Amino acid sequence: MSSESLHSSAIVIDGLVVSKWSRDVFEAMHRGGLTAANCTCSVWEGARDTMINMARWKQAFVDHADLIMQVRSSSDIRRAKALGKVGILLGWQNTSGLEDRVDFLPLYKDMGLSVIQLTYNTQNLVGSGCWEDRDGGLSGFGREVIDAMNRLGILVDLSHVGPKTSSEAIAYSKRPCAYTHVAPFGAFNHPRNKTDDQLKEIVDRGGFVGVATYPPFMKTGAATTLDDCVDLFEYMIQVCGEAHVGIGTDFTQGHDEAFFDWLRHDKGYARRANPGRGRAPFVQGMETLADYPRLTEAMQRKGWKEGRIRAVLGENWLRFLGESID
Repeated sequence: MSSESLHSSAIVIDGLVVSKWSRDVFEAMHRGGLTAANCTCSVWEGARDTMINMARWKQAFVDHADLIMQVRSSSDIRRAKALGKVGILLGWQNTSGLEDRVDFLPLYKDMGLSVIQLTYNTQNLVGSGCWEDRDGGLSGFGREVIDAMNRLGILVDLSHVGPKTSSEAIAYSKRPCAYTHVAPFGAFNHPRNKTDDQLKEIVDRGGFVGVATYPPFMKTGAATTLDDCVDLFEYMIQVCGEAHVGIGTDFTQGHDEAFFDWLRHDKGYARRANPGRGRAPFVQGMETLADYPRLTEAMQRKGWKEGRIRAVLGENWLRFLGESID
């Protein structure tokens, strides 16, 4: 089967896209054959600004209904594929949108919130992020948050979370957790990357790993190619097992340096938690969200069989989401 035919017929799911949302971005996602993606609608924002962001998404589902649709379950994702639209799972990369109110969670769930990352790099009321000097672990409030997320069917994401807080969350959560967008520390020493033991810990409890094809997390940096990305997937498959691995690009199409500067400061304005500078480079050959077919080509070029390609492109994610949010 040609890579074009394979890609167009495949379920393609991205575990994390944090692009600058616009018609151009939605058109790129559609051209790229994306079936569904976890799309960030809150990072440092409090409750009011998070509500505004989610309200904008609700309007986008009306204004761009020819391209995108909101999805809340694995069956919704299959429906998006059948309709030829991009399914949008609304997700947060922090719990700032809750402020100190666990009872806000059912309200956000009613709006379609499907994924929440417990912390974004730094300390919050739930626990510690990966850029903190000391990881204090999961708080009592954090356990309350996870209890509510488990009950409501909201996926617990631990990508930017500190190692102790992550480990305690994995052990405490009654539903499987995910690293929606990470790279392996064993391939490149970076504070945001996860060790082999951390990766095994989450999959051993039924969890999932989205592979971040994000050059800052890779030893090849700005020179990263699609072939390098496939090598990264193979590393993850070796550690986690083929059934527990999918895509989690961390795609940032359309954002400027000011956005990255905002991300790298605690709360968006305080101390610089992440020492990085400037905007992140894209993978060579995957500069826009329209380029997912090139990743499929690279998988074929590496000699991957059709079954593995379909699994990693999206069937693994689809099965896991059925277990964790349905």
